[in-house]
Amino acid sequence: MSDYRLDGKRVWVAGHRGMVGKALVRRLASENCEILTADRNALDLTDKQAVAAWVAREKPDAVFLAAARVGGIVANDSAPVDFLQDNLLIATAVIAGAYEGGAEKLLNLGSSCIYPRLAPQPIPEDALLTGPLEPTNEWYAIAKIAAIKLAQAYRKQYGADMISAMPTNLYGPGDNFDLTSSHVMPALIRKVHEAKQTGSAVTIWGTGTPRREFLYVDDCADACVFLMKHYSDAGHINVGSGEDIAIRELVQVVMDVVGYEAEVIRDESKPDGTPRKLMDNARLAALGWKAKVPLREGIARAYESFLAGEARRT
Repeated sequence: MSDYRLDGKRVWVAGHRGMVGKALVRRLASENCEILTADRNALDLTDKQAVAAWVAREKPDAVFLAAARVGGIVANDSAPVDFLQDNLLIATAVIAGAYEGGAEKLLNLGSSCIYPRLAPQPIPEDALLTGPLEPTNEWYAIAKIAAIKLAQAYRKQYGADMISAMPTNLYGPGDNFDLTSSHVMPALIRKVHEAKQTGSAVTIWGTGTPRREFLYVDDCADACVFLMKHYSDAGHINVGSGEDIAIRELVQVVMDVVGYEAEVIRDESKPDGTPRKLMDNARLAALGWKAKVPLREGIARAYESFLAGEARRT
């Protein structure tokens, strides 16, 4: 295990306004480091020259690359150019900028969608590039795979200390609750909340049989800080809770949290997406990390943030 100290370091969280970025800022507050951020209107992360100039000026020691264009099935399917191009540009600009600017270490945050649609379950890290991707989010996935390979390339060619972490489905405070662009957890929370307000049934996409793994976003941030401090290798690391749940069962948990019981209507004209997605977390567990926030507790916290208006709903 290779240790890296964050004490006294200048740590850049790229993408600090996103759900994961905010969680990283919360987590790093206890690390005795100086947290660096740059607002979107001050720094365009798709602009390689602008990023290089910012890094040269601010001189971060460590970089968490948590910035990305993200969205659910509808958003990915309707804007493939945006999801592929923007994420490629962000990864290229931040990774190159970190290296050229002399950063000591970088953690690249990816996504479980990098794996084949029919990957073995639980999904081991070496399942990468062994089969076709899920068509509904392949554009985003290809960009995230490229980011892993770019970090590996900098390690191989220049000896740069760059690592990659692949989290499972994340949720929590600051999530995107917009029904046209959100992921399954925030979409369900909003759907159940609005159904409660109107006394109506809850409609879910697909059959309800797909199984998904969920990780509370502050657990993800804790894992990222753990890996930054204790991991240094070319291979990417899965980050998950180690448990999955069928969507139809998840709806029941969300209804319990919201305090509403109703008929659940399955709209089978809508896609299910990947049949099952559970990460193999053996490598991360062997390093000594595991998730702490139980699913129901995490959903309750996410719902509280939704009620408090700490998220996009339009």
